[in-house]
Amino acid sequence: MTETTVQPSPGMAHGDFVIKDCALIAIATGSRAMTLKELRDGLRTIDEASIFYHFWGGLLQPRFEEREYNNDFAAWAWYHLHDATLAERMAVIDPIGFASLEALRGELLDIIEERLDEEEYLPWLQATSPFEFIRSQIVVFDTHKRATTSEELVRLFPDISASSIFYHFIDARRRLSHHGNDFSFWLAGFDGRYQELCNRLNGIDPYFGSLTDLKSELNGLFQEYFREVMI
Repeated sequence: MTETTVQPSPGMAHGDFVIKDCALIAIATGSRAMTLKELRDGLRTIDEASIFYHFWGGLLQPRFEEREYNNDFAAWAWYHLHDATLAERMAVIDPIGFASLEALRGELLDIIEERLDEEEYLPWLQATSPFEFIRSQIVVFDTHKRATTSEELVRLFPDISASSIFYHFIDARRRLSHHGNDFSFWLAGFDGRYQELCNRLNGIDPYFGSLTDLKSELNGLFQEYFREVMI
């Protein structure tokens, strides 16, 4: 996955937290699968950016109802391959539990290989619609909002967009070497003053929910923490 802008590190204690916004542009790879065997073969070589998109990209898509499956692989297995067993196994994968996209790729391949071994007909069963491998390009915008202190960040937080939450809390896992989030990375620059807050932020799993839910959880955590330290 590539960016149109270079993101400077937000983590220096003397630097402002620069609030960014973003959008994902979906790009067709030309790779598709009509069978589970073809999906396996495609997964072996597809760019990591495609795996990221098929697990996380749906969070930035408008929703009128909750999706039954959080990743596109599980949804395809259910709706187009009509394999409830495979869909269920894929649906419970939490990408947060993997150190890298390569490790996540390996988990998907293991699940598919196991399923192919269970049913002789599955390698050749045709889906009703192909799985289209999509990759994405992230476009990053400067909102011109800055926070010099943690208190300023908390005051700005209610006005941060859902796509800003995606950039700073989810896409950050791809950008930062320790797979954390920009909020913790920046707060860690204050000589350990906010270590407890960082620990709480790092304990949040953003996957099984909407960006609106995630923003509400983060805002509540910030508000609760600063109420506690003011007592």
